[in-house]
Amino acid sequence: MPASSNFQEAIREAQYGALVGPNVVNKALPYVGGGMVLTAAGVFAGLSMIAAKSALFMPLFWVALIGNFILFFVAQNVALKGNNSTALPLLTAYSLITGFTLSGIVNYATAVAGIGAVGTAVLATGITFVAASVMGRRMSDSVGQALSGVVGLGILGLVIAMLVQIVGGIFAPGMFHGTGFELMIAGFGTVLFVGAAFVDFYTMPRTYSDDQYLAGALGMYLTYINLFIFVLRLIIALNGGGRRD
Repeated sequence: MPASSNFQEAIREAQYGALVGPNVVNKALPYVGGGMVLTAAGVFAGLSMIAAKSALFMPLFWVALIGNFILFFVAQNVALKGNNSTALPLLTAYSLITGFTLSGIVNYATAVAGIGAVGTAVLATGITFVAASVMGRRMSDSVGQALSGVVGLGILGLVIAMLVQIVGGIFAPGMFHGTGFELMIAGFGTVLFVGAAFVDFYTMPRTYSDDQYLAGALGMYLTYINLFIFVLRLIIALNGGGRRD
């Protein structure tokens, strides 16, 4: 999963106590916000196709999903080299495509729990951002390193749990695709990415130089996108939408 690999790489490379890019966070934040706006546009485009019952939606969804993974690695590699003039259009396309791939879960959440579910997920993500931007910058090295380690191990555990859910669902769908298991994963993922949001503000200036602000923006963007997804999954599960048996 690109989000987890990107975050774990940031933790490994972070030089705690030494600021590599003291201004990188402030330079990255406008692009994180811009990415969110573009993602919302992609979601609305997907929802419009779903509402119109377009036969093109599913083929485009799978093309977008595969292209999304490829584009992530290309954009990340370019951004890490500080080639921002090339990275920016790649990240723009990545944000739009990400939004399109999210339209399915947003549509499902709306059907299961109403439009308020989406509003709640957006609000929770926004509140987390505000809190993390204040407290994350002020974390001491001891707290930052400890929280980074916990979050890194947690992401590994989350990936394993999701793989177990996928494989287990093939053989025992009643157990692994039921509401209980989905509640556990969604709740754990939500807590985990709240922690990741705080860690981002600590690791970013210790990982990326000021010229690598788009690479930092990509990492932070992925944290909040994943937080939004897991909050939605939690709301869906709480409303019984996680049952597939």
